[in-house]
Amino acid sequence: MTQPRHLPSRRRFCVSLALAAPGWTLAQTNLVTSDGAPVRTIEVPFVVTPNDTVRAMLELAEVKADDVVYDLGCGDGRIVIAAAKLRGARGVGVEIDDKLVETARVDVQRAGLQDRVRIEQGDLFEMDFHDATVVMLYLSESINQRLWPKFVRELKPGARIVSHKFAMGERAPERTVAVAGNNLYLWRTPATGAR
Repeated sequence: MTQPRHLPSRRRFCVSLALAAPGWTLAQTNLVTSDGAPVRTIEVPFVVTPNDTVRAMLELAEVKADDVVYDLGCGDGRIVIAAAKLRGARGVGVEIDDKLVETARVDVQRAGLQDRVRIEQGDLFEMDFHDATVVMLYLSESINQRLWPKFVRELKPGARIVSHKFAMGERAPERTVAVAGNNLYLWRTPATGAR
């Protein structure tokens, strides 16, 4: 990839990290290289969610068989796989890193859940979540805040949003649960009139 000359040094550093670190969740920005290719920069590192935390997130969201669970920045896909295996729900993992997408798709296939779980490669800010009833997050507080208006626009009232470790600024959660030294937060999208 040709490095753009018009990027400040800090952004060039982020780009080089993104290229060198396959275990990081990446995001595409509106910056482009000199040949017009989009620049992907690091937003948050990929950190595995422990299995007991995954189960607690599903419990907090009260995931049932009729739910569609989206995991944004799904990494290896373990949350949507668990939602299908343990709760009978359908799942959609959204991940931008092609290596993590491949890993997650292989794990879905190994679990025999291709009919219930799909892994989409793409930028979570550009994905359409309108069919989600539950959204899982392990991102950052600032990204959670940036996503909230999108949730309000696209999700039905009462959709559950659970975040591992990171709150959503001043927006008070409906519930907070401590698991393995970290908080899990639950919000619901507001009724139509309250948006």
